[in-house]
Amino acid sequence: MMHIKRSKLQFGIGLTLGFVISILFFQSGIVYKPRVRIPQTMVSGHVIGMSEIDALEQAPLGGQIDDFHVHNDDTSVADKLAQQVRVLCWVMTSPTNFRTKADVVKATWGRRCNILLFFSSVVDPRLPTIALNVTEGRNHLTAKSVQAFRYVYDHYYDQADWFMKCDDDTYVIVENLRYFLSTKNTSEPFYYGHHFKPIVKQGYYSGGAGYVLSKEALTRFAKRDPNVCREDGGSEDAEIGKCMEKLGIKTGNSTDALGRSRFHCFSPDTHVNGGFPKWYYNYVKGGAKQGIENISDYAVSFHYLSPSRMLSMEFYIYHLRPYGIRTENQALN
Repeated sequence: MMHIKRSKLQFGIGLTLGFVISILFFQSGIVYKPRVRIPQTMVSGHVIGMSEIDALEQAPLGGQIDDFHVHNDDTSVADKLAQQVRVLCWVMTSPTNFRTKADVVKATWGRRCNILLFFSSVVDPRLPTIALNVTEGRNHLTAKSVQAFRYVYDHYYDQADWFMKCDDDTYVIVENLRYFLSTKNTSEPFYYGHHFKPIVKQGYYSGGAGYVLSKEALTRFAKRDPNVCREDGGSEDAEIGKCMEKLGIKTGNSTDALGRSRFHCFSPDTHVNGGFPKWYYNYVKGGAKQGIENISDYAVSFHYLSPSRMLSMEFYIYHLRPYGIRTENQALN
């Protein structure tokens, strides 16, 4: 009986101390700061439902993301390749996405590009963005891409070897992109991505999965006669594909040595587990394949990722690791 009373007394003292300490922390201004802050009005007072989870994924970050912790990994091979295969990444974004999707791109995979640029219709000094003379909206995505590539050619041609376009909900494993491009000739007129087969004779690449141009391809595209290709309207990736074919810029094979996909126009969940929309079966070259065995171990990109899922990708790829397993390189180029 005495033991029970003593336990209750200890529990009461601990509870009181915890309350007092929490008050002291609050009064002194010491507050725990998560890496991504969620608006308080969205999480207080009740259990979060599935619809609210979707809302949280689109919620503003509420400030800069803290630097992620650093591992003592040997990155010498990746660092050397970053000097040999210089990649400029430019991201298509819009004002409504600056504080959500674009901020996360900058904080995660974007910092691994040799050069990272954001293009929109207005200037945002925080990212920063480059403002194009284009009206926002899906009907003007072609104009955004055309003008962005011209800007890149005019200002960054000599500072990179390859030039990648992607959306602000695309996640790119830049080290794998460089590895894929390391055997390619940037002086040849090629571009690479997730291959769609209709509309254009040689096919074209999904805009969401991202596509990358060689230096020669960029030159031909930027210096072309404006009357040769459509300047705006239509479906952006298909219109770019039509233009590439007219300019003699070829679609290259983007799969690995085992025939597995590198660029992906959907999320990892979709490509692993299936659930593709019906239109996809008629579009993708080589068939709509699902499952781990059909995705390259050196995958380059995935699309339709919310800011929170992009942060999850950052954790899974660069932080999570099984203890006691040493990863060896594979010859998949």
